This record gives sequence, C-alpha cells and structure tokens, in this order.
Amino acid sequence: MTPPGTSEHRQRYRAVVARDARFDGVFYTAVRTTRIYCRPSCPAVTPRSENVEFHRTAAAAEDAGFRACRRCRPDTTPGSPEWDVRADVVARAMRLLRDGVVERDGVSGLADRLGYSVRHVNRVITAELGVGPLSIARSERVRTARVLVETTELSMADIAFAAGFSSVRQFNASFRQAFDRTPREMRDRRGRLGGADVLSLRLPVRRPFAADALAQFLVDHAVPGLEHGSGRTFARVLDLPHGLGVIELGLHDDHVACRLELQDLRDTAAAVARTRRLLDLDADPAAIDEALASDAALRGLVLDAPGLRVPGAVDAFETLARTVVGQQVSVSGARTVIGRVVAEHGHPVDLRLAREHGLTRAFPRPEVLAGLDVETLPMPRSRGRTVVGVAAAVAEGRLDLDPGTDRVAARADLLAQTGIGPWTADYTLMRGLGDPDVLLDTDLVLRRELVARGLDPEHTARWSPWRSYAGMHLWRASALDRDHLERITA
Repeated sequence: MTPPGTSEHRQRYRAVVARDARFDGVFYTAVRTTRIYCRPSCPAVTPRSENVEFHRTAAAAEDAGFRACRRCRPDTTPGSPEWDVRADVVARAMRLLRDGVVERDGVSGLADRLGYSVRHVNRVITAELGVGPLSIARSERVRTARVLVETTELSMADIAFAAGFSSVRQFNASFRQAFDRTPREMRDRRGRLGGADVLSLRLPVRRPFAADALAQFLVDHAVPGLEHGSGRTFARVLDLPHGLGVIELGLHDDHVACRLELQDLRDTAAAVARTRRLLDLDADPAAIDEALASDAALRGLVLDAPGLRVPGAVDAFETLARTVVGQQVSVSGARTVIGRVVAEHGHPVDLRLAREHGLTRAFPRPEVLAGLDVETLPMPRSRGRTVVGVAAAVAEGRLDLDPGTDRVAARADLLAQTGIGPWTADYTLMRGLGDPDVLLDTDLVLRRELVARGLDPEHTARWSPWRSYAGMHLWRASALDRDHLERITA
C-alpha cells in the first residue's frame, strides 16, 4: 500500500482525478469508506484523497478487505507493463505467476524456476507488493473463474475445478470476497449463452493500439496448419500445460475479441496470458511513444504509427526454432519449411475452431524435435543440427526459456549453443521472452536504416529501455520504403 501524504500518493491521486486510463492495471484505487477498489479511470465520483489508499495489485486490495468495483471492473484491466520491463526477481516472478506456474507447481515450483528458496521468494514479493505469491495466484484464479461463469454454461463445480480451486466452498468464498456476489448471482445477471465449447472473451488493451501493423505481421508469418490469418483476424493452435487449444483473435482499435476453445478448461488462464504476450497487450504505448518521439530521428515514425507493438510469442522455444529455420531464407520460404515440420511432427488437433480455420497440428514439442534424425529435416544439415541441439537443451533443462527466466543468463546460454549467433539470440529474447530493450543492430535491414539515418550506438542507447520498439519502427519504415519503390517502378 502507498502511504498517504507521500509524493507517490499525491501523484497517483492526480491520476485518479484525471481519470487517466494509462494507469489502469499499474495500480488500484481502494476507497476506505465504501470498501471498494477501482481502476484509476473509474467514472464514479472521485473520492477524497484522505479516504483513498493505493495498491500495486488487485490481490493486495482484496487481501486488505476491498471488493472489485462493479462499474469499472478493475479485474479486467491490462496487466502492469512494469513486469515486462524490469529484470529483477519480483518481475520474473510476476511473469511466471501470469502464466499460472503457482497453479500447476505451487510456490515451491515458482521458487525453483527463479533459483531461490521459497522463503526468499515469499519475502521479496510480499515486501514489494504487500501480498505473497499465493494471494496473487488466488486473485488470478478468481478472475479465471469469473470468465468461465460469464461465458460458459458449465456447472459451478466444474468451474471451480477448471479455475484451480480445491473445493466449491473455497471457490464460493473467494468469489464473494472479490466481487461481493456469489457465482450464481453473477451468472443470473448476464443472460444466457449458447454452447460451452468456445469461450468468447474481450481482452483489454492500452491505447493507442496499432492493430493493422500487428495483424499484418502475424498474417505474413503464419505457418500453414499451425496458424491462419486474414486482415485483422488471426487464429492459431496452442500447446498448453493440460492439453491443446485454439485461439481466434479479432484485433480492434480498443480491444481484442478472442474466441478460445480448449481441450482442458484448466488452461484458460495460461491461454489468455500467452495470447496477451503474443500481442504485447500489456505494453504502455503512451510512455513508449513519448520516449521515442522525443528523439527527432524517430519522431516522424512514431507519429505515423502510434501504439506500435512488438509481436511476441506463445512459446519461446517455438520462436527460437522458427528463427533458426528462417535464417538466410525469405519469410515465405521459412513458412513453407516450418509448415512441413509441423505437419510431420506436430501433435494433431481436432477442435471446432481448428476446423473453421484449417488448423491441423500444434508446434512440435522440444522432446519430439530432439529425437529426430537430422537427415530427415527439410533444411540444410547445419541448420537441422542446430534445431535438434537446442531442442535437446530445452528438453533436458540445460536451456531455460520460461517467461520468468533471467534474460541476461538466457542470452549467454543461447550463444553457448552450436549454431546460435547474436542475431538469433537477440531475436529470441525480443519476441520469445518479451524483452522490450533489444535493438537488433546485427540485422541487415536495421543496420542499413541506422547507417542511412546516421545513428550510432551512442545515439541508439538513448532509446533504452524501449529499443525493441524503436527497431520495429525502423523495420516498418524500411518496408514502407520498399513498397513505395515497388509501386513507382511497376
């Protein structure tokens, strides 16, 4: 909790007075007189400063005895962009918590992945956020349950199990604490839905949101059988902790419409978290654009494409393998080769959404690729050996590409793999691990843009910690120049 009377309290209160949506998900406003917590942009009457306290997470507000506002629904805000920017233990833990590690492996599993004791992990997270990892995981569990209550016709017992609760009684108690309603009361208020096999979700985004540029990138790189896209619609197969799933995404200027079909509903939270990583939905575009536009060398590019995102990934190993395959070949050529690998070695999927989009298989798992004969892969032998080698390293635990991995250590481990150079390692960090501060200055296109604009390493260092976004703007500028040249010479 932010102590009253401090400069931080005053700054946050000013954001509440201004109803500044940029801070939604960054902190939560808890009103002592009503025992309700809101997002900063809540349209309700602004409470008096002395009646307000601020919490870093929804879990901390709920742990302090506050319930979610029914008007602004603070539980549906985008996640804090802070956790993707920072590289310390708390940020790494939050990335793993969003992916559902505690639900699957407990706090001990979280601590093992971070490389610290359970006691230390509990201590550092509680010291900064006011609550421990169990409380944060429980808060996420309630939010998953709310999605299932509002979007399916499942029984409450099935929802409790799917969301990760150990009993229906615990589910009901946690739900009432967070929302001051029982699950059945919330379901009765939202009307009836048809069918429970496909979930329909609305994923919040921070504006501005360059939906066209993001959708075009995903469509251009879509692998046959695994992904399919057209216009602002994109669909793909997900390989999740408890089974396969399929997402269909419709990108809009102020939200993403998501249809989700899962073999196991326990994967709901993980599927949403990985989708948000894929679309970079927790970024703070206003802060990023402001920082980059302050440099005259980038100002025009930023103004031309406000809210540009860095396309992420649903799985960092998949990103690494696809990047290795795509070295020194065209995007279309890489799609063809990867499509053959997926068709021959990916696990088959048979879900309604998959059939709608012509999707047939998931991306092959590391242990599957690790066991392949290099001679059978449809690529140069050296590249095949690299794919098999990194797959074995991931499968055996020698290469950690989890969302919460130490990115500096991951880069060093990647460079230690045979056939992995700086470009491949950095591209994997940028897209696979969501590092916002990677400038691919070994990329031929970016290097040409940097030289043409007279930008040396000392200059580009000013763009930190948003160099990944600067690189996306320069890539986009190069593509636009190439398209323009093709049109005028056609």
